[in-house]
Amino acid sequence: MFVSLDEHDLQVVIDAMDEKKVAPNEFIITEGEPGEVLYIVENGELKCTKVIDGAEKFLKDYKAGDVFGELALLYNAPRAATIQAVSDAHLWVLDRNTFNNIVKEASQNKRQKYEQFLSTVTILKSMDHYERSKMADAIKESKVKKGEVVIKQGDLGETFYILVEGEATANLNDNPDKAVMSYKSGDYFGELALLRGEPRAANVIAETDCKLISLDRKSFKRLLGPLDKILQRNMDHYANYM
Repeated sequence: MFVSLDEHDLQVVIDAMDEKKVAPNEFIITEGEPGEVLYIVENGELKCTKVIDGAEKFLKDYKAGDVFGELALLYNAPRAATIQAVSDAHLWVLDRNTFNNIVKEASQNKRQKYEQFLSTVTILKSMDHYERSKMADAIKESKVKKGEVVIKQGDLGETFYILVEGEATANLNDNPDKAVMSYKSGDYFGELALLRGEPRAANVIAETDCKLISLDRKSFKRLLGPLDKILQRNMDHYANYM
């Protein structure tokens, strides 16, 4: 959410935050109530639940680095779920005014820019609007020139990439002139090292100037965890080439 901010605006947001410490079982947000602040987790664990068909359903955990409560501010809607502390937790709180004046505009621009694109990425089609919104907040943009190495075989993998514009190919060190995979807009790569915890299996080279979006390891696990089975299945496809 905050990656869209420039250095000055980011410092303004940091200065505006208040500290909040909560105890186990304490409720921070209650479904249906109005929302005036968002929260950032510095440490601790919290759980998110929602009443569905009359029964409380667990949705997800929140841990260090996660943000919650922003949807009520973005859409001027009641809280969509309940957040309760599982352990002692240290939170940072940002008020509606600062959020609206600085964060909201930058965040909405980025969301609008990438939500539609993400819906066209085959692996992400099963995501709902909320999940794609969270992913749009977390992604980072980058550009590479023709001939630049995006991923180097043997390096530790910490990033998952989706190609937005341009073309790229993958090759292996023992036969660099042979492309084993080709990538175009909407294709993704870099997930194998994150799923397996192994070094990069191939080089990925930009064949044209490219625009990329990426997720770091933590965001990849948090946001794409439900897609693990599909991603794992795709490993068999890669094995035919590598």
